Amino acid sequence: MADNLVFYKETEFKDTEIGRIPKEWEVARVTDVAEYVNGYAFSPKDWKSSGIPIIRIQNLNDPSAEFNYFDGEIDRIYEVTDGDLLFSWSASIGVYIWKRGRAVLNQHIFKVIPKGTIDKIFLYYVLTLAIGQLKERVHGSTMKHFKRRELNVASVPLPPLPEQQKIATILSTIDEAIQKTDEVIAKTERLKKGMMRELLTKGIGHKEFKDTEIGRIPKEWEVVNLEGACVEITDGSHWSPKQVERSEHRIATVANLRETYVDIDSCKFISEEDYMRLVKEGDVPRKDDILFSKDGTIGIAFTFKQDSYKIGLLSSIAIIRPNHELLFSDFGAYALKSPNILMQITGWKTGTALRRIILDSLKRLKIMLPPLHEQRRIASILLSADDRLELLRKERTKLERIKKGFMNELLTGRIRVGVRS
Repeated sequence: MADNLVFYKETEFKDTEIGRIPKEWEVARVTDVAEYVNGYAFSPKDWKSSGIPIIRIQNLNDPSAEFNYFDGEIDRIYEVTDGDLLFSWSASIGVYIWKRGRAVLNQHIFKVIPKGTIDKIFLYYVLTLAIGQLKERVHGSTMKHFKRRELNVASVPLPPLPEQQKIATILSTIDEAIQKTDEVIAKTERLKKGMMRELLTKGIGHKEFKDTEIGRIPKEWEVVNLEGACVEITDGSHWSPKQVERSEHRIATVANLRETYVDIDSCKFISEEDYMRLVKEGDVPRKDDILFSKDGTIGIAFTFKQDSYKIGLLSSIAIIRPNHELLFSDFGAYALKSPNILMQITGWKTGTALRRIILDSLKRLKIMLPPLHEQRRIASILLSADDRLELLRKERTKLERIKKGFMNELLTGRIRVGVRS
């Protein structure tokens, strides 16, 4: 962020259709500050295996999504180059700055062409804010697409061009930090995946290996049914406790599970009476139990270490209680996410609308069982990677929070930005 920028609180405002803004700012319709060119209506017969990439909505939402290509002639108005502003207005609503080279635009995406005295990057941020507000006002959280007439009534604040450029500099600097953090997270995830594959098939320091029903593993490792390495394998409650407004007791479903923990803040509150019933029925996890998502999203697995909270579980989550003389909990959780184990699980899923694994199948799951001391060493290495990832994700969340705060203050003019003389 530029060192010569200075921030100050605005004191003089005026009331407008979009709320209070600084006196010298203007209000403009989003259709007055830019032209919105809808993409070309490509049909599947236009798609080729080579040529110029076609930007479809999935290519905006997922950088790894494959492109379709077009090899014919097309009006240059549909061409997109790096730095162009795009607005997807159907199915997935969002504003994007294109950074992936020359391409052509599919229908349901506008190319946004600034006009008049508006900075392109400032327009990106102020349009993002305006569309988010318009979504809530017009459609609420169920919004699936925009109609052009709705876009015609959306307005944005318009500071003088020099201030637009300063605001754009500040917000884009934060976005660059977020992007760099995302790149480090992706790299760390790839390294962890490689370490898991290596450690859970070759172990540490082994020279002799054997072929087993779950693949090639070190000679001194065993293969056992999961049930044989545990004292209990069960699942959460098959009845749903009633939600209450506030309590120290909570209930968790698969939706509340993250990669290495239960997201406490997203869990619903339940009464003490219902919680005690869950305790009595064995639907409350203990410290060092392995939690495993077995319905819907299958394969989340981690060691439960949040026993300071009073959390019950619903039946979509399995509770795996290891025999600690045979299976170290952290190793067991990583083993359940290994490719050899996931291949077994893939073949056992049942259900059409909702995918699930039944407990009997989970109990029969074949897992590798190294000596306990090696389990601890393997788990320690992988836990270090997870700790690193958790720190990076917290840093990203912090940056997103900072960005949101800056957008709310700078794009409303409550905080102004100038240049230190």
